[in-house]
Amino acid sequence: MKRQELRLSGSGGQGLILAGIILAEAALHDGNNVVQSQSYGPEARGGASKAEVIISEDIINYPKVNKCDVLLSLTEKAYDKYIDTLKSGGILILDKSIKSPVTRDDIEIHYVPILETASEDLGKPMVANIVALGTIYEITKIVSKESLEKAVLDRVPRGTEELNKKALEEGFKLILEHRDGSYGEVCGSY
Repeated sequence: MKRQELRLSGSGGQGLILAGIILAEAALHDGNNVVQSQSYGPEARGGASKAEVIISEDIINYPKVNKCDVLLSLTEKAYDKYIDTLKSGGILILDKSIKSPVTRDDIEIHYVPILETASEDLGKPMVANIVALGTIYEITKIVSKESLEKAVLDRVPRGTEELNKKALEEGFKLILEHRDGSYGEVCGSY
């Protein structure tokens, strides 16, 4: 695998830092080199938040993400802030609630009801990060399914394993069941 750079963005409290750590651990389980970093605004909950993960078979000489291959945005603010950092040919995964028009035609776009699935289907908004990981996996196959499942179960709080396993499966299903693009405007392979 060549170097892959991912940026998971949203607001504080959405669990994207944990999602980045889980994704990095899954890549480690697969035998890759990984760098994971994060930042969030001073507001913590509600402020801007991002986690970045670099995955490579080779040594990672530069540990920062400049232009990412995959951008996940769960909020409009995050989308607006980071859309210009997505490489041409990259993959954009947007929560379905984001209404900003995507004006780029050089990227693959996926609108997915991540937040809605967590809050309405699972009844727990706090598992949106795990639903997001399931969608990232199904769209990119950047890590193995087994490694991702193991990393999720190793990292989530004790007593929430079943809920988080179900959230991950819901993320898988969102992509598998809707490859026809029935979740709205989708460009690229879906």
